[in-house]
Amino acid sequence: MQLVANTGVRGDRQDWAARYDAIRAHTESLAAPLSAEDQTVQSMPDVSPTKWHRAHVSWFFENFLLVPHLPGYRLFDPGFGYLFNSYYEAVGPRHPRPMRGLLSRPGIEEIGRYRAHVDGAMRRLIGIAGDESWQQLAALLELGLNHEEQHQELLLMDILHVLSCNSLDPAYDDRPFAKERPLPSLEWVGLSGGLREIGHAGEGFAFDNETPRHRVWLDPFVLASRLVTCGEYLAFIGDDGYCRPELWMSEGWATVNAQSWNAPLYWRNDGTGWSIFTLEGRKPVDPREPVRHVSFYEADAYARWAGKRLPTEAEWEVAATQDERSLDQLQGQVWQWTASPYVAYPGFRPLAGAIGEYNGKFMSNQMVLRGGAAITPRGHTRPTYRNFFPPSARWCVAGIRLAEDAS
Repeated sequence: MQLVANTGVRGDRQDWAARYDAIRAHTESLAAPLSAEDQTVQSMPDVSPTKWHRAHVSWFFENFLLVPHLPGYRLFDPGFGYLFNSYYEAVGPRHPRPMRGLLSRPGIEEIGRYRAHVDGAMRRLIGIAGDESWQQLAALLELGLNHEEQHQELLLMDILHVLSCNSLDPAYDDRPFAKERPLPSLEWVGLSGGLREIGHAGEGFAFDNETPRHRVWLDPFVLASRLVTCGEYLAFIGDDGYCRPELWMSEGWATVNAQSWNAPLYWRNDGTGWSIFTLEGRKPVDPREPVRHVSFYEADAYARWAGKRLPTEAEWEVAATQDERSLDQLQGQVWQWTASPYVAYPGFRPLAGAIGEYNGKFMSNQMVLRGGAAITPRGHTRPTYRNFFPPSARWCVAGIRLAEDAS
């Protein structure tokens, strides 16, 4: 992955070690409420078991920092590279992704020992690295830490899907993950067009797919001041939105029928009203909350039904950086689908080698989301951050913000 200049090589080694320890400890705290059985289940091919997430992020540090840069480093287990490599073809073969749930061993205790082994070695590496090599190592360390934070969000997304398959509706944690906020009024914010710049520039870390900064042309547009609510989405359901092919893209309509969709993921109507399964367990659908766990197809169909459209990612970013005060629920509520396919920015060049596989190889058949969710780590909700998922994905915490052309 390409890192932007000045990506965090400042600060002394103790600060780096403390940050490393804090992020690694947070992963373990997220896994702590889960049993060994919870951590082993894979409920669908796109979901990874919790224990696999814990091991994979450790393998990342081991493979990209410790093996090449710590003299005398000893692998915890030579077989773990095959088990916990995710998609790095240049590194070697790997266990098939849809079969990660079949790995009853190593167990969660052994993975804990693996993490401790990697942590001890990483502390040594941070302490002994020479000044000349530290800038490169700090950039890789920054990448590894941001990578682990990404998997912290994935861990929560994935365990929600796992637990939703249990008829007992078990809660991951009874503490709320999103603060209750009053419902903002819906207004329409006009934004001028013209030549604008998007993409990361300046201080701080960024993933390679956020660069390079470049110019885009925008026609004037209007953006909803807040997200679409569950109550508004219920009106779409009540108007037979899932039964009207004219509202849906062809692949979306095929998916609705093949998967028998009639509401967002985790919604259920038992005859007395709609409920939703959450990390806190099952609870009634709150009409004031932003709708979440909808696919791009559903977001697009809702927008058509409402007589609007989804914003492009350039429109979203320009609004987020220039008119943030006029917009509510912009970041840290739900990821927001855009109308933009996930492709490379003009001038994008992935780095050579396995690290270059981090983002660039996925720039096909995916759609961009912006804004971050309540479970997204702090710092990953920056305006330039580009999340991406297939258009049929619903287990991500994704919702809807509407746009339209300026009249």
